[in-house]
Amino acid sequence: MAEPGKDRQQAGKKSRLGRRSGERRRRERVEREPGGLRRRLRERPRIRPAVYGYLTEEKESLRQGFAALFLSSAGELVAGIALAGIAGVLDELVGLAILIPAAIGMRGAIFGAMGSRLSTAIQTGLFSFNLRRGILAENVQAAAVLSLVSGVFLAFLARYLADILAVETRLTVIDYIIISTVGGAIAGTLLLGITVAVARLSVARGWDMDNIAAPMITAAGDILTLPALVLATYLIGIPIFSSALAGVLVLIAAAAVAAAFRLGVANLRRILAESLPILALTGTVTILVGVALEDRGEQFFTLLALSILLPAFLQEGGALGGILSSRLSSKIHLGLLAPRGLPPVSTIRDFALVYTFATGVYLFIGVSSHFLAVALFGAEASPGFGIMLGISALSGLIATTAAALAAYYGSVVSYRLGLDPDTYGIPIITAAVDLLGFMSLIISLVVFGLVN
Repeated sequence: MAEPGKDRQQAGKKSRLGRRSGERRRRERVEREPGGLRRRLRERPRIRPAVYGYLTEEKESLRQGFAALFLSSAGELVAGIALAGIAGVLDELVGLAILIPAAIGMRGAIFGAMGSRLSTAIQTGLFSFNLRRGILAENVQAAAVLSLVSGVFLAFLARYLADILAVETRLTVIDYIIISTVGGAIAGTLLLGITVAVARLSVARGWDMDNIAAPMITAAGDILTLPALVLATYLIGIPIFSSALAGVLVLIAAAAVAAAFRLGVANLRRILAESLPILALTGTVTILVGVALEDRGEQFFTLLALSILLPAFLQEGGALGGILSSRLSSKIHLGLLAPRGLPPVSTIRDFALVYTFATGVYLFIGVSSHFLAVALFGAEASPGFGIMLGISALSGLIATTAAALAAYYGSVVSYRLGLDPDTYGIPIITAAVDLLGFMSLIISLVVFGLVN
């Protein structure tokens, strides 16, 4: 007597053999039809290598991120053209270059952090479009106060660090206060509107704001800040008026921060208390970048392709780090990422996404800087296509690595200290990438023989 288990196994085997035989006959019949073999090959399931699996899963992030990054790169190249175009103004107003990286970086740090906080609020369901109360209103108020205070702070820092480091400047502290605060206020007002608009569009269209906020805000900051600073220079050197304006600006900044701490809601006070120290550190580091730029301006303003490259290069590093920081911060808030000393596998995958973005972006800005310089200023404005591509690729690799490490450890350390990684992540990245990014550019210039 046969065992029931063996009967079932034999029946199952016959069933599988029958299905395979039927499938084989179907394939043979399809192949005999006109075009049947091609149709069958199209119907075969495609095997995806595991190494590409994560990027395939993140195809929407790739689409949104590349769109935002290339759009921001185009905007930053416009800012680079503007920087190359004001070489004469920088020669006339010696010391203005000290302020430029810090003013641009501060706009990105303030409004990039605001975008990151709003993105987390959207993903946790706490966001509402209300400019009178709630998370959006508190972030708008914080950004306005921080813009005023940072403008005054950068002015004093630029003037006195130039003296300490023996870098030539012909601008007084009053000149720096007017240029930094008025220029920052003009650019900040426009950036505030852009940040709120991006948040509203992200909610309305289902976009992931983590992927688009940093590049869009960075690009807008680059485009708006430089012309705003140049516009503010028309207010300096006016007897009595300039001195009075500088005094009023200092008083307004002091009154704004005092009123915010005294009258503001708890979350506004928390944002300011956490932001002011890290923005002070960011400002100090980026002013040092400006000092280095003023000291090495001859290379950048002789080969204007490097001037065109500079804003895009520095800010794309910040944008890439901002994307990573926003993603990690949201995951920490949602409980999807444990803040560990060594990045887990899921974070390594986020790193791979950022390096994928970086590959396309840095090659794009290197090529574009060369052709724009040649088209606008002549062949002598660029060291050559291959050299520009090599400079952008090499220094981009260094800057992206710095941005990735700053994003992860900035988010982890701030969270472990009980602070908001949304507030700390992007300013830390701005400081790290601006300083290390500029150093990586200098290293690349040395490697390619453009600097001794």
